[in-house]
Amino acid sequence: MLRLAKKITLKQLLLIIISIAFVTAQVWLDLKIPDYMNEITKLIQTKGTTVKDILNPGSYMILCAFGSLLSSVIVGYFAAYIASSFAYGLRKDIFNSIEKYGMEEMKSFSTSSLITRTTNDVNQVGMLISMGLQVIIKAPIMAIWAITKIAGKSFEWSLATGVALIVLSVMILIIVLVALPKFKKIQWLTDNLNRITRENLTGIRVVRAYNAENYQMNRFNDANNELTSAHLFTSRIMAIMSPVMTLIMSGLSLSIYFIGAYLINEANMMDKITLFSDMVVFSAYAMQVVMAFTMLTMIFILYPRASVSAKRINEVLDTKSSIVQGDKEKGLEVGTIEFKNVSFKYPDAENYVLKDIDFKAKKGETIAFIGRTGSGKSTVINLIPRLYDATSGEVLVDGINVKEYKEKSLNDKIGYISQKAVMFKGSVKENVGFGKKNDKKISDKDIKKAIEVAQAEEFVNKLPNTYNYSLAEAGTNVSGGQKQRLSIARAIAKNPEIYIFDDSFSALDYKTDFVLRKELKKYTKNATVVIVAQRIGTIKDADQIFVIEDGKIVGSGTHKKLLKSCSVYKEIALSQLGEEELKNA
Repeated sequence: MLRLAKKITLKQLLLIIISIAFVTAQVWLDLKIPDYMNEITKLIQTKGTTVKDILNPGSYMILCAFGSLLSSVIVGYFAAYIASSFAYGLRKDIFNSIEKYGMEEMKSFSTSSLITRTTNDVNQVGMLISMGLQVIIKAPIMAIWAITKIAGKSFEWSLATGVALIVLSVMILIIVLVALPKFKKIQWLTDNLNRITRENLTGIRVVRAYNAENYQMNRFNDANNELTSAHLFTSRIMAIMSPVMTLIMSGLSLSIYFIGAYLINEANMMDKITLFSDMVVFSAYAMQVVMAFTMLTMIFILYPRASVSAKRINEVLDTKSSIVQGDKEKGLEVGTIEFKNVSFKYPDAENYVLKDIDFKAKKGETIAFIGRTGSGKSTVINLIPRLYDATSGEVLVDGINVKEYKEKSLNDKIGYISQKAVMFKGSVKENVGFGKKNDKKISDKDIKKAIEVAQAEEFVNKLPNTYNYSLAEAGTNVSGGQKQRLSIARAIAKNPEIYIFDDSFSALDYKTDFVLRKELKKYTKNATVVIVAQRIGTIKDADQIFVIEDGKIVGSGTHKKLLKSCSVYKEIALSQLGEEELKNA
């Protein structure tokens, strides 16, 4: 929590100081009321007292109550503002940290956990700040001030108050020790429930196709029941506090009046009035002391959970990207890609995924990678935009090691089309014009041209509102092939030096695939194109084809050359085209 407190801004700190001032004023006004009660009590028992005499302290008493109410409202307003603005900044910092993560860091956290940390955990910290300013700061000020007011009034009454506070403290300690482990577990259980819910919503088609609704329902119910049980356990434990607090406060009042009755009965006539007024005032102050300790219990309710949340938030903020930026913005060449003896293995893995990869692609060339599933072909192209960094060797773009580039400068050079087409909630135009180059917004003309080249114009024009048609989250209201074409259009609209297609034609029919690649070749004649594909038909016209097997390049050359020289390539080709088609290819 202390580390997160360093993120408090100067404005928030100033408002906190003002809030403390108003809290102090509120406590002073609350503790001034019993003084006027004491005065009124004495006046009532004094002969010759008129209503006018009582109205004067009574008016001050009402003003104190009103001033306390006003101070409380002001503190509540400032507390809400400080908590909300702090939570806003915290969410922003978490999101910015996640945006800078490499793929290695993203795998350290589950998506559901990151969502929980950005929402639920931040809310817990915000709630602690909000309640802290109103209660946690007020409680010790009130307790200390009220104790000084009753100090020396009566040993018997002080002893009764001390016993009540000891009982209260023991009860709070027991409750905290019992509830704290559950508080720590609740956040993890929330992550788990979010994960199961997200998996079910993402895979709803598969769930229905396999009649697995009952299985998923049971999984959800188990997670939901476990989280609910944890919440109920902590809520029931905390619910015990309220009646116990009432019992202690009522018992203390009864004790004070019982002791007071005994003392008054034993006192002489002159002291009876003083003892009675002291008893009324002491009772009021004793209630303030107990109330202060009761408010302090809010710390033990809110702090354990907020502390766990703060630790989880710090884990996200402390995780730094393994991808360290360079300082270069321009390369020595234009549109070239070169791998020099590149090997790669995933963090904490023993075996290498790629071994001694060497090749060079020049501007205007189309190179392709093909191989069996899991051979490492997608991993090769992921090293170009630095989704991962090579374990050894060098990956060069435009003659410069990718590690030496500023991240933004490297990304400006590349148009990346992922294996799974990703669409964002928004219009077709917004999705295709998603990228920027050199901080320049993509024009409507470039968006239209990109959609045309990507063979998406026909279906886009049939959509309601055409280019302004609103795509659902993840593009669920268009087909897989349509999403893939829009994803390709997004890269084309950016007009980069290098295009990377990670099996980006797999959802297209053969005719659309052929026409799209034909138009793409014309449009990208001055750019370097890198294609990963499963289909021989998609890559057979490439200038260079690299065959990957077990992380190594086992063959390279043109389609015709590889049919003669590479058995792995020929085997893949035969499985797709057949002997007769290969002869005519």
